[in-house]
This record gives sequence, C-alpha cells and structure tokens, in this order.
Amino acid sequence: MALDFLAGCVGGAAGVLVGHPFDTVKVRLQVQHVERPLYRGTLHCFQSIVKQESAFGLYKGIGSPMMGLTFINALVFGVQGNTIRALGKDTPLNQFLAGSAAGAIQCVICCPMELAKTRMQLQGTGEYKSRSKNYKNSLDCLVKIYQKEGLKGINRGMVSTFLRETPSFGFYFLTYDYLTRYLGCEAEDSYIIPKLLLAGGMSGIVSWLSTYPVDVIKSRLQADGVGEARQYSGILDCVRKSYYHEGWRVFTRGLTSTLLRAFPVNAATFATVTVFLMYMRSEKNLSGCEAGPAIQQPSSL
Repeated sequence: MALDFLAGCVGGAAGVLVGHPFDTVKVRLQVQHVERPLYRGTLHCFQSIVKQESAFGLYKGIGSPMMGLTFINALVFGVQGNTIRALGKDTPLNQFLAGSAAGAIQCVICCPMELAKTRMQLQGTGEYKSRSKNYKNSLDCLVKIYQKEGLKGINRGMVSTFLRETPSFGFYFLTYDYLTRYLGCEAEDSYIIPKLLLAGGMSGIVSWLSTYPVDVIKSRLQADGVGEARQYSGILDCVRKSYYHEGWRVFTRGLTSTLLRAFPVNAATFATVTVFLMYMRSEKNLSGCEAGPAIQQPSSL
C-alpha cells in the first residue's frame, strides 16, 4: 500500500505538469457561450490564452490538482490494487471492476478539486493580468464557495463526476492491462519504456472517449453561475438545454484538446508509476536476496 501511494504521487505529478495546459484549453472550449464564442477551436484557444494571458494562463488552477494529487493517486492505485487482489483472479472483468471501484471512491476528492480548478481556469478569461480576482488560489476558491454555498456548493457536479469516473477508470485499467500484456512489457525488454508510454497513452484516450459527453456536462454544471445567473437546475436540465441550443456537437466540444492531453499525460503517469514500482521492488528483492521479475501488471499496483 505504501508503494501504491508513493508511485501514484510521483506518476500523478508527472501527468499534471504535462497535461494541465491542455486541460485549461478544454475547459475554456466546453463552457464558452455559443452566441459569443471567444475561441474558434483548440489551436486558436491555445494561442489566445498565451497572447492575452501569457503562458502562465495555461497553468491557471494547477494548484487544485496538485493539492489533491497525493490523496487521489493514493486512492486510485491503492484501491485498484487491493480490489484486484481481493477479487482473487486477474481477469479482464476484475480489472474493469477494480478500476471502476477506484474511480468511484476518488470522486470524493476529485469533484471539489475539479470545481476549484474550473473556477480558477475561468478567472480572468481574456485578460493578460486580471484586474479583479475573486480567488487568490485554489484553496481560497474552495473556502469562498463553502462560505457562500455550503457543503452542497463544494460538491457541485458530484453526481456527474461519479458517472464519468466510475466507468472511465474501469476502461482505463482494463486497457492498460491488456496492452502491456499484448506488447509483452517485461523488465529486461530494451523497449520497455516506449511500450509503457504507448500503453499508458492509449489507456488515457480510451478512458476519455468512453465518458466524454458526461465530462462536458460536469464542466458546465461546475462553471454555471460564474459571472452570470445560473442556467441549469441539474444534469438532465443541462443536457436538454445544451442539446436544444447547440445540437449534439456540444457533447464533443473540447474533445480534440482532451485527446491531445490524454496521451502524453497518461503515458507519463503510467510509465512513471510502473518504472517506479519496478525500481522499488527490484531494490527490495535485492535487499532480501530474492529472485523474481521486477515488473508486474497493474493488478499488482
């Protein structure tokens, strides 16, 4: 469990640093007004943020995912590893169930973290230097939301987060397990790192594709009421109004940015986690004069 915790922290940090700029672009595209769009697409959004807000604008809200990083990755890799061991057999179904369990449990931290991240990412949109800041940082954002809206406000979007995370993490770990086996990822393989990067990157893409429309709804619910009156009373109301005003394409808005982000982020995360565990377990085996493979499948993470 200690190794699960440490590996998750290191891998998660690598993933956040690589992918946060893409996440900022994704959120901006998802929540922009259909009648007054600020951005024409992924590239234009990226260029506009850098031009209007500097490169640091791409990293707005990074404090929130970094703040919750330790707990989220400890839960994800700890719960997944222990669940697959409790289930007894390493089968595709058990991989999916273990991943789903990990995704469901980490929603408790993930939802407030993403709420703060979204609010911070939208703060000062189009301004090189924000003239007025509602929030100093991610923690200040959560405190002010709690003071104004209570516990309900802090957990805005919890149901949609649960609906997104539970199946997506199931597909996440299932895909990684399948690809690492298919590619023959062994510790002594000279191409182990490229194979792990490929497996991790493709796992991220499959994971996002499986539940992306739900992520659009979650972002809209969490951004609702920022700078204007609230538009949505709940998930179904958000789905209905979004589809009525913008058509089915609204549920794919920001997908390009998300997939561009998904591959490098999850490649970095899973490769870092696996290599970290390989190193730590090989050191442990050497110190205990034990023989055995250093790399193991995600079922042992």
